[in-house]
Amino acid sequence: MNINLKENQKIFFASDFHLGSPDHKTSRKREDKIIKWLKSIEDEAAAIFLVGDLFDFWFEFDTVIPKGFIRFMGKIAQLRDKGIPIFFFTGNHDLWMKDYFTKELNIPVYHNPINLEINHKRFLIGHGDGLGPGDNQYKILKKFFTSKTCQFIFKWLHPDIGLAIAHKWSSHSRSSNMAKNEDKFLGNDEWLWEYCKNVENKMHFDYYIFGHRHLPLELPVGKNSKYINLGEWISQNTYAEFDGEELKLKTFEK
Repeated sequence: MNINLKENQKIFFASDFHLGSPDHKTSRKREDKIIKWLKSIEDEAAAIFLVGDLFDFWFEFDTVIPKGFIRFMGKIAQLRDKGIPIFFFTGNHDLWMKDYFTKELNIPVYHNPINLEINHKRFLIGHGDGLGPGDNQYKILKKFFTSKTCQFIFKWLHPDIGLAIAHKWSSHSRSSNMAKNEDKFLGNDEWLWEYCKNVENKMHFDYYIFGHRHLPLELPVGKNSKYINLGEWISQNTYAEFDGEELKLKTFEK
């Protein structure tokens, strides 16, 4: 994929909205802020990349999708009708996203990292879960959750039951991560940073853009590359902006 920016155009990246968490009232406030951010960038946006965990849980039954998030979806639909390309990536919380957004809004959904070129700069973009060394327990769980058998069984649960189970699991996952201080900088043990270094030894990218860590980071990868982690919108409201020459991490404060 190649994108060439026109004058005054920019590319925007964000991740980890976790809409639906931890409760309806809190999520609605976050949803309003995300919509304000989308409104603030739409006149400049050549494309918007939303890099996983947009929803705290998502599953597409054959004829049913989770209730809620209608304002966010309406804004996304309006941006697509305006002709702005939008790209979704699945994360560990919404990995059961299928083709609903592609069919309804012509938004491609990526389940693995992709590489592309923007104004002759090379990017590798993905959510980041399951990459790099370690975290073998999650990697095993991911294989289980992404299996056709698991999805088939879950599909036959009544949505009220299935979504209740899923949200309880999601809450447990967040609590477990907080207990392990996984939102703290790990120094040389930052496994996504290590993953980027390993990729760079084989193939050059100017920018590595990931989410998942809930920690805004900008770290060097070799001499001429950067690893950017986009942070989250539960408390930080961080995103990245590329103007054709430089990529910057920013905070939305309105």
